[in-house]
Amino acid sequence: MVSKRPIIAIAGLACETSGFTPSRTLAPAFHPLRGDEEIQGKYPFIRAGSPLGDAADWRGALIGHALPGGIVTRSAYEELADEIVQRLQAIVDGLPNHHLDGLWFDIHGAMCVEGIDDAEFDLLRRVRAVIGPDVIVSASMDLHGNVSRELAHQTDLITCYRTAPHVDVMETKERACRNLVNLLTQTSSDVSKPPRRPLKAWVPVPVLLPGEQTSTRLEPAKHIYEAVPEVEKWEGVLDAVIWVGYAWADEPRNRAAIVVTGWDQAAISKAAQHLAKLFWDAHRDFAFVAPTGSFAECLDAALKSSARPYFISDSGDNPTAGGSGDVSWGLTQLLARPEFQTEDGPTVIYASVPGPEAVQQAVEAGVGARVTVTAGAEVDNLHAGPITMTGKVHSIKDGDKHAEVEVVLQVGSVFAILTKLRKPYHLERDFTDLQLEPRKSNIVIVKIGYLEPELYDMAADWMLGLTPGGVDQDLERLGHHRIRRPMWPFEKEFEEQPDLSARIIPMSNVPLTGPDE
Repeated sequence: MVSKRPIIAIAGLACETSGFTPSRTLAPAFHPLRGDEEIQGKYPFIRAGSPLGDAADWRGALIGHALPGGIVTRSAYEELADEIVQRLQAIVDGLPNHHLDGLWFDIHGAMCVEGIDDAEFDLLRRVRAVIGPDVIVSASMDLHGNVSRELAHQTDLITCYRTAPHVDVMETKERACRNLVNLLTQTSSDVSKPPRRPLKAWVPVPVLLPGEQTSTRLEPAKHIYEAVPEVEKWEGVLDAVIWVGYAWADEPRNRAAIVVTGWDQAAISKAAQHLAKLFWDAHRDFAFVAPTGSFAECLDAALKSSARPYFISDSGDNPTAGGSGDVSWGLTQLLARPEFQTEDGPTVIYASVPGPEAVQQAVEAGVGARVTVTAGAEVDNLHAGPITMTGKVHSIKDGDKHAEVEVVLQVGSVFAILTKLRKPYHLERDFTDLQLEPRKSNIVIVKIGYLEPELYDMAADWMLGLTPGGVDQDLERLGHHRIRRPMWPFEKEFEEQPDLSARIIPMSNVPLTGPDE
């Protein structure tokens, strides 16, 4: 029987990683948080004084959340995984009966590690070796994560975001913790309560799409995800989840998936199959969230339009989807356009290109100085080499969490943001802090896919540029060869309907048998 106030450990690693960029993710990129104070500081809903905080004894091991990027090196993973295991062992050893009640597994779900398929399952397998098979595990994930049969088996509760762009991150993590606490505080002696370990129905769906075609703002994803909370209300259902999957990695687990958790096998099977059918029935209807075109076509459209500011997504090198953020191709193409080569041309903001040496030169020269610098393509030079440009230092900012140092260089009518380290630009203050005025600019070009909420609200109009990079939106030209086939959109016709029947996953303390699906 679980004690009145269950003891719950917290651990996990999160990084959305592209397998199609030469960049690699190292251990410091995860910015690890360790121990109770640091981890509870990140999540207010488990602090003392909050309902969940007071309902359980939360023990922080280690969590790490890296900016999306290239594959995680094996040495980085081993370093962090070993520390998680050691810290969990210390927590267990320090308990009177050497037993945890629960674990919150705080992950993303699309982390690729050199030499390991299904990294999140591998990490949880290592964790289980310390905490044991009887500890209840609740995982929270991104909807762009991947849920293999093995990962579903090793968790007892598993949930993910229900919005893209993700405006329910904290809500999802809190739901994962609340479901866990609720499960643990039900006493095994009360026969009127459901069993401690719920049942899980899992359905893999042979669809692999980028987030830019599956935004929950628009149909068909809108009505599919709106069905999730409705299904959750069904009798016998505890939680229902749809994963789009992650399109820019190449592992057998990369595909859409449904998991419904609950107490009644017939109910969760019916619910999972219902959601899977909704997804599959709409697979031909998914389209990009905005008008698309080549980079040149996007620039032409922006120049012809009277809408200001006009946003363009340089989507192929989106650092929040796994791109290196280092591709110089877009800025090279932009500066080559004659329309922007004089200071009285249309005002353009370009965010961004890393260039540590260029940033250092600009900092040393100071605001107002004219400098010639070279930036970009230090990591990803598959599409263009480093770019050399001459311009005036417009502004300098020090101390950014991601970039560390940012510099704006005005070249003609283009205000190019150069960074010491790569950085995503999602907020209006990301620009205004650099003395830039995006609302008064003619064109704003951001390395992003679908526009994050503040940018979306700011844009008078926008286009999605189909540009090259590690998260190229044209999936078919990337070269996947390990994903399961057939898979939409790699196959346009299927000889037979996919098997969308629910697979009942055994409880985590019961061996998983039978062939992988």
